[in-house]
Formats: sequence, C-alpha cells, structure tokens
Amino acid sequence: MRATPAQLETSEIGHSLMDPFGRAITYLRVSVTDRCDFRCVYCMSEDMAFLPKRDLLTLEELDRICSAFVAKGVRKLRITGGEPLVRRDIMTLFGSLARHLESGALDELTVTTNGSQLARHAKDLAACGVRRVNVSLDTLDPDKFRAITRWGDLAKVMQGLDAAQGAGLKVKINAVALKGVNEDELETLLEWAHGRGMDLTLIEVMPLGEIDGQRIDQFLPLSMVRARLSGRYTLQDLDDRTGGPARYVRVKETGGRLGFITPMTHNFCESCNRVRVTCTGQLFMCLGQEDAADLRAPVRASESNDLLDRAIVDAIARKPKGHDFIIDRRHSRPALSRHMSVTGG
Repeated sequence: MRATPAQLETSEIGHSLMDPFGRAITYLRVSVTDRCDFRCVYCMSEDMAFLPKRDLLTLEELDRICSAFVAKGVRKLRITGGEPLVRRDIMTLFGSLARHLESGALDELTVTTNGSQLARHAKDLAACGVRRVNVSLDTLDPDKFRAITRWGDLAKVMQGLDAAQGAGLKVKINAVALKGVNEDELETLLEWAHGRGMDLTLIEVMPLGEIDGQRIDQFLPLSMVRARLSGRYTLQDLDDRTGGPARYVRVKETGGRLGFITPMTHNFCESCNRVRVTCTGQLFMCLGQEDAADLRAPVRASESNDLLDRAIVDAIARKPKGHDFIIDRRHSRPALSRHMSVTGG
C-alpha cells in the first residue's frame, strides 16, 4: 500500500525517510569513486574510461550528503566504489563519519572492497569504528583469479584478509557465481571461508554496463547452486537480515553462514530499505531502475542543507516497488547501461 502525501510529510518532520510503500529507508550505500584497480570480467570492460575528477563529489561533499541521510534516520552506511580504498585520502572520510558512530546516530559504518588495499588500511578502518568489511573474491585459484579480475593478485588479497582479521574486523566474502568459471569450486570457497570464521554470500551476475562478452554465458542461477549444495550439506534457513538483499542459511556441517543474493531468479525488493548515492552525487532509489535525483547540484548551490534535504525527501517519494532486471537473450546489451562501478556495489 502506498503512503499518502501526508504520511510522507510526517515522516520528513520526524527525521525519517519513508518510501511510498511504507518502507523506512535506513541503509545508504555510497560510491566514492568509479575507479578500480581490477577489471573484473562481469563488471567492466578492460579498457574503461573513468570519470574526470571535476565530476566527482569531494570528500567533504560526500561527508555532507552522508550526514544529511544520517540526520534523517539512516542507521547504516556502506562505502563502496569502484574500489573505495583507492580513493586518495579516503581514510579522512571514514575518520569524519566516525563521529556519527560515537554520537549513537549511526549503528554501522562498513565498506565493500576487493581486498587489494586492505593490508594497508585495515588497522585504520578499525580505528575509525568499522567493525566488518565485505570482500569480493570469486576464486581461490591464483590463475583463475587473474583471469577473472584481469589485473588482480590473489596473494595481495590474502594478505589483506589476514590484516583485516588481525585488526579485529569481521569479514564476509562475496562471490559472484559464474557459469563454467567458478561453479566447480563453490564448495571449496564455502569450506575455506567458514574455516576462517567468515560468512560467504553468493551473488547472481547482474546485467549492468557493457562488458567484453555475453552475460548469458556467465549467468548461473543460484537456485541450481543451492539444490546442488543441499545434496552435500544440511542447509538450515535463517531469519537473519543485515540490511541487504541476501537470504541466509546455516550450513550444519561447517557451522558457518551462507547467503544467496538472487536479483535475477528471485526479486528481493519487498523489504528494500536502501538507496545508493554515486560518486557524482546521483541518488538511485533502486539499483535496477534508471530514475535518479541529482544531489550534487543542491550541495554546491548552497551552504545550507535546505535544498539537499528537499531533494532527498522528494527522491524517496519516488522510490519504486522493485527492479526489472532481465538478461537480454536476443540482443547483446545490458538491462542498464551504467556500470556497477559507477552506481556502487
């Protein structure tokens, strides 16, 4: 049921964000750069053209936008990219946002990373109040890792994982399930992650951005993966929610937690509580829709937050009920032209 204009206005006054379907928006994912030191085959082409620096929000502007959302009831911030830890002076943003953790206005400040820079930044992240990180890792085979990421070094990522756990950070591994690429080692990934005390979440490939090749050739339905895993492990459904789209099971044999993110085979939008801000200040109310609101213009137009606050509230009032992802089998084109690295992982 859609919220009425009066209800939306009331939510604004109450410093909370409520979308037209009565979902409270408490989770913001913020991309701080579209750049990455990897070129993963399902994410981007090898010869990427990145945005000019002038188009990007400054770290101060990113802080201001994040803080505006926190003031309106967002309780969880996730910093993403591209690869967020390649952004120059990025730790100053984490250090500044930590004030919201200290005040109690924010419950959690987290980051999604490819792990390449974790060895350098893990201790600083922990010092800023980050308690857990998501690390994207699709294979434990060094040669296959290089083939998937094109530029990545698995040993460097493993050093980052050691540093993160050594700094007391809880680590969750995110792995994109790729047909004919890593589908034969998902059990190995699961047992390795759980053996190190890390959750594992499997993700279906999403049709975002032009890549070199066909996504239909990469797509592996997680319904098939779960059925296969069920033949080897006892999977116990959990009610756990982390503010994201994953549905979790406990693997009885390992004691660990396994998540499934299924944007293609199961629409998970009914409980969506999140929105995304890109590194250029575009607010996307849904990852799978093109509608966006420009937050960079109001930020740069006034030192007051009045215009920014109004732009946020107006945008949330347009948040759709769900996305429309589909892999186009007839044409070599993505569902959406923008890359995940621009929108934020």
